[in-house]
Amino acid sequence: MKKRKFNVNFNWKKLFYFMFTLNVVSILIIILLIFWPVQETEIPSIDHDSAEESSEFIVRTTKQNLNELVNAYIEKLLQGTNHKYRVSLEEDVHLIGEIPVFSTTVPLSIRLEPIVQENGDLVLMQKSISIGLLQLPNKKIMQYIKKYLPVPEWVIVNPKKEEIYVAVSEMDIKSNFQVSVEQFNLDTNDLAFKINVLYQSLGINVNKD
Repeated sequence: MKKRKFNVNFNWKKLFYFMFTLNVVSILIIILLIFWPVQETEIPSIDHDSAEESSEFIVRTTKQNLNELVNAYIEKLLQGTNHKYRVSLEEDVHLIGEIPVFSTTVPLSIRLEPIVQENGDLVLMQKSISIGLLQLPNKKIMQYIKKYLPVPEWVIVNPKKEEIYVAVSEMDIKSNFQVSVEQFNLDTNDLAFKINVLYQSLGINVNKD
């Protein structure tokens, strides 16, 4: 009898802990559903007739969020080097850093106007540029930037046009998603990116009749 009583008590304890865990998990799921910022992402209806077999998502963000992401990427890019620069998204794109000149480094400051291209890339047109107290032509400074400033392969410095071409659509993303710029209005803090999710990258095959 004692043994049977012990088994009953043990089973009740297991049931109690199971129900308690289930309730906690349910509460956590409800909290996540309430506070998850779904309003920042627009999800269009899936078009199964799409030639690319993919779906597009429009993701909206702010200057502050994008600024943190960009500078985190730059920090990783510059690891193991002596180069220093960062980007500040204000009323325009402000690139601040240091560039080697002769046997020392001098402060660099360049302000750029972002222009969204039809293919979703971004052109940063030079508005103003300075490199310490040196009096150099703008194109010459851009040549220094192209030669000495480490940038990703999909960022192209063009001294002749005095611009920086950011090929967002050519970014190498581990998830195999395709990203392009939809809107980039710094004055109104309205930034939106189009994310193209290929079904094949998720292991989804769409059969077309």
